[in-house]
Amino acid sequence: MELANIENLLEKYENGETSLIEEATLKNYFSNEDVASHLEDYKAMFTYFNSNKEERFTKTIPLKRKQPNFWWLSIAASVVLMVSIYVSSNTGTETITLEERKEAAQALKHTQEAFQLISQNLNKGGNVAIAGLGEFEKAQQKVFKTE
Repeated sequence: MELANIENLLEKYENGETSLIEEATLKNYFSNEDVASHLEDYKAMFTYFNSNKEERFTKTIPLKRKQPNFWWLSIAASVVLMVSIYVSSNTGTETITLEERKEAAQALKHTQEAFQLISQNLNKGGNVAIAGLGEFEKAQQKVFKTE
């Protein structure tokens, strides 16, 4: 009767349905010397679990943290500060003359005209491409007879 009970408990154990008391019963059974011959594989498994329960990690783990060195950051900040002071002291206020403003306005006008010409030519090309697609569609309908 005990062997049938152990086999039922093993089946429940494999399905993950055993309670802690039932698992303790299985461990006690397999820790004994008189185990049925067809259950010898389970004996190795349960004795392994018992022996591993006793293992402990005894080494110490070093927790030394490396402190970051930020000395180079202070040097970089001082260099940036000195360069910005030098640049700001050397840049004076330059006045733009009326003649330079007229030249800039004229250059802007010529640039806008050039962009307008490019835009018109691109629009013409787009209309030609769309007309070509219409011809392609007509030819496709003739070939595949889809009207």
